Parts: sequence; C-alpha cells; structure tokens
Amino acid sequence: MTEKALIAFAAALAVAASTIFPALGQGKAAKAAMDGIARQPDAAKDIRSTLLLSLALMEALTIYGLLIAFMLVGKI
Repeated sequence: MTEKALIAFAAALAVAASTIFPALGQGKAAKAAMDGIARQPDAAKDIRSTLLLSLALMEALTIYGLLIAFMLVGKI
C-alpha cells in the first residue's frame, strides 16, 4: 500500500471509531438516565443536567475524531 492509501485508511478508521463508540456510550448514558428518572422522578432535574453535560463531552470526542481525520486527509 502506498502512503496515501494508509493515510486515507487511517482517516476512515478515525471517523468510524470516533462515531461508533461515543454513540454507544450516549445510548447507555441515556438509558441509565431514563432508568434513574423512572425510579426517582423528584431527581429528574439533577439527572437531566448531568446527562446533558456528559452527552456534550461524549460528542466532543466525535468532533475530535473528525478533526483528526481532516488533518490526515490534508496530508494527502
């Protein structure tokens, strides 16, 4: 494989890994938050704010992966 092909493969791998794994984490976090709210409806406000913060941090991981992919494609 040429160097350009390896860089393109690395960019594709970065995008795939940075979207699949945070998406799975977001699903698990949302499920846990909904279970917590179902068990303690009085704590819904605190659970919701914590959930939104954690979802934003997980989404940042996806954006970092996309940034790395753009940087790799820029080397081609």
